Amino acid sequence: MSAPLAEAVLHYAGLGVLPLHTPGHKGGRGAHPMLQRFFTEEGLRADVSLSAELDDLHAPTGCIRAAETLAAEAYGADAAYFMVNGTTGAIHTMLMATLAPGDALLVPRNVHRSVVGAMILTGVRPVYMQPEIDTRLGIAMGVSLAAVKRAVREHPEARAALLVYPTYYGVATELAAIADFLHEQGKLLLVDAAHGSHFAFSDELPPSAMAAGADLSAESTHKLLGSLTQTSMLLARGGRVPTERIRTASGIVQSTSPNEILLASLDLARAQMAESGAERLAAAISCAHDLRRRINKIEGLWAFGAEHMGAPGVMALDPMKITVQVTGLGLTGFAAEEELRRRGIAVELADARNVLLLLSYADGERETEQLLAALRDMAATCAPLCTSRGAAAFLSLPPIPRMEMEPRAAYFAPHACVRMEAAEGRIAAETIVFYPPGIPVLAAGDVIDGATLSYLSAMKAVGARVVGAADASLGTLLVIAEGSYGKG
Repeated sequence: MSAPLAEAVLHYAGLGVLPLHTPGHKGGRGAHPMLQRFFTEEGLRADVSLSAELDDLHAPTGCIRAAETLAAEAYGADAAYFMVNGTTGAIHTMLMATLAPGDALLVPRNVHRSVVGAMILTGVRPVYMQPEIDTRLGIAMGVSLAAVKRAVREHPEARAALLVYPTYYGVATELAAIADFLHEQGKLLLVDAAHGSHFAFSDELPPSAMAAGADLSAESTHKLLGSLTQTSMLLARGGRVPTERIRTASGIVQSTSPNEILLASLDLARAQMAESGAERLAAAISCAHDLRRRINKIEGLWAFGAEHMGAPGVMALDPMKITVQVTGLGLTGFAAEEELRRRGIAVELADARNVLLLLSYADGERETEQLLAALRDMAATCAPLCTSRGAAAFLSLPPIPRMEMEPRAAYFAPHACVRMEAAEGRIAAETIVFYPPGIPVLAAGDVIDGATLSYLSAMKAVGARVVGAADASLGTLLVIAEGSYGKG
């Protein structure tokens, strides 16, 4: 398959030109010996960002434009935009291209913190929607069509909705029906499809965001496809969002010196899927089904599957996302993560009750057998010893706090630091998440309530990793200074 951008980068690396331009290591000539261990000699020569032969990411007319066109065709989109600062940059671009300061955006509470960051940057006003909550798993699922209709009815001024599809745990909502409804109401559908970049290449997976009718979709091609970490694509459906707005917004949030190797990896990930994606994904999906079946034969473990789907907001599952509940072993997910790491297995994330395992097109029987051996050993070793450790795992997600200030106003308002026990009733001046999965428990502008404080304390106690808080111990919280509300 043709990979025009990757081919152009390799061609440039082989020209033997004297580089009197950036970067300073000059094609690897001055690279530190340890840096040289990360790259081949050819790879260091290919580490360039500005060259006429290699096009301009912000105004592409050559090999980058050709690569983006091929990507759009592969994904069934009208346009594709390459991103070198992750899906975070794609999400920031989405909001900047479609909304203006003060616009209302319907958004589920279980969004990634990058969405909160985008709202701070743009001045967009969030209208939070409650996703479906699975009480057995203790995790948020998708936002249902009924919830979207209710939000539109209560906030008809909202210009768009941004949905997570699928969730970090691989759960897909009824996106096509939501897209139809929003478009009937004259509203845009924006999608954080960070974990759905492979959907377009297999009929055994849920429909891709583009196929379901999204106007813009941010897709992390590095998460489950083969591009390098930090790369992503923003896909667009024509007709509702001007292309010049997208390119302009992309130019604002992305580096003016994009790394050509990162860009080439996007081109190659697309080429690989176009050439053999269906076959590779079919093999991985088969392994995932077998793995899930065998996990469920291990006493104390449970991995939900397609039989758990079918309700509003919980319509389909990516089988390559395997959530293993470990509370039957008396373990929290955080403790199970540590146990598996000691056995040579690194999981994607842990929460209070579960560990999440990701399979990709690169996994096969050897990897699943290694994983199963570790799970069996953990179950045999831990079950008799850890029965007293499971109580903390049954933490329930707190209700969505009341938003008193918009995120941007809260971010720029004067702050004060208070002890956690004195924070109830104050307005949060920081966004606190447990990462992964990066979902805000407390967002800037929220009124801090007792349920949220209890959840923060309990999650910290069971070993969850705090991100976003000025005080990672959560002994203190940042709040809006008294008397400053309304000045932001």
